[in-house]
Amino acid sequence: MMGLRTLVAISLVTLGFTAHADTPHIEDDSDLPEWTGQRIGPFHAGLSRWVESTSRRIDGFFGTTDALTVDTDSYLRISQEFDWREAEDFDQDLSVRFRLDLPTTEERLRLIIEGEPDETRGTLGEQESSLTDNRVNNIEDVLVGLRRLGEGDRTKEWDTELGAGVKVRLPLDPYARITTQRLWSLNDSPWLLHSDNRFSWFNEDGYSARTRWDLGRAVDKKRHLRFLTNAQWRETEDTLEFSQAAELNQRINNRSVLRYSAVVLGESLSHTTIEDSYLQLRFRRDIHKGFTFLDVAPALHFPREADRDPRWALTLRLEMYFRRHIDRVSL
Repeated sequence: MMGLRTLVAISLVTLGFTAHADTPHIEDDSDLPEWTGQRIGPFHAGLSRWVESTSRRIDGFFGTTDALTVDTDSYLRISQEFDWREAEDFDQDLSVRFRLDLPTTEERLRLIIEGEPDETRGTLGEQESSLTDNRVNNIEDVLVGLRRLGEGDRTKEWDTELGAGVKVRLPLDPYARITTQRLWSLNDSPWLLHSDNRFSWFNEDGYSARTRWDLGRAVDKKRHLRFLTNAQWRETEDTLEFSQAAELNQRINNRSVLRYSAVVLGESLSHTTIEDSYLQLRFRRDIHKGFTFLDVAPALHFPREADRDPRWALTLRLEMYFRRHIDRVSL
C-alpha cells in the first residue's frame, strides 16, 4: 500500500521535473530517451493521419469536396490514470475519448460522432476528483448526432447550440441537448466572467442540467487566478450537486504548468451538506513533442464520511493526443 514515503518520493520527482523545466538553456521538446521517441513518433503520426483521414472521408460523403482542406476538430485521446486514496483501494483506468468533427455537412449544421458524452461522466465529486474527464470505455457511450452551431458573439449575446441524435446501443437511445454560453468583461477590468450551461434529455436516463460559472483574471504574464462554480442535477439522482473551487494556474515555461486548487463539494436536497473539501497541487508536463503529457497531482481531502479526518490522495496520469494540431500545454 502506498504511504507517505511514496508521496514524498513523487513530490521530489515533481520538483525535479519543475527544476528541469525552469532551466532557461534547455531547448529539447522531449523528456523521453531518444530510442523511445523514435518508436512513438511513427506510431503517433500514423494514427493521427488515420483519425483525420477518417473524419474527412465521412465528411466528404455527407458534405462537400471542401472536406479535403477545411480545418477539423477531430481528435483521439488515450490516457492511463492511476488513483490512490488513503484507506481505500488503488484504482486505475485506461480511458479513450474521441470526436469526429464533420464541418462541411452544412455551414452551421455539424454531424458529430463522439465517445462518452459529458452527461455520463457521473457525479460532480467523481468529475472533480479525477484528472481524467472520461471514465467509461464502451460502445454504448458513443453518440451520433447533429449539432446546430450558434451564430452569436458571446461577448455581446448568448451563444446557443442545439443538438440531437442517438446513443449507440440496442435499442437506440435518442437524446436532445441545448447549450448556451456567454462571456462578460466586468466594467473593462481584467476580470472575465464566463457562463456555460447545458440542458439534456436522454430517453434512457431522463433529464439533466448543469451550469458552470468561471470568473478569472491574469495576475501577471505567468499566473492566472480563477473562481469556478458548478451546479448539476440529474433525474436519476434527483439531487442538486455543487462545487466551488479557487485555482491559481502558474505557467513555468512553454512545457510545464502548476495548478494550486482549493475545492468544496456538496449536495443540497432538503438541506446543504458538504461532502468533501480538498487541497490539490497539480503538475502538468509536456514530456514529448506536444502530444504526450504527464500529470502528477497530490491532494489532501477532508471527507464527511471520515468525520473530516485528513486523507491523502495521489493521482498520476499519462495521456497521448492524436490530432493534426496540438496545444502545447493546457490545464
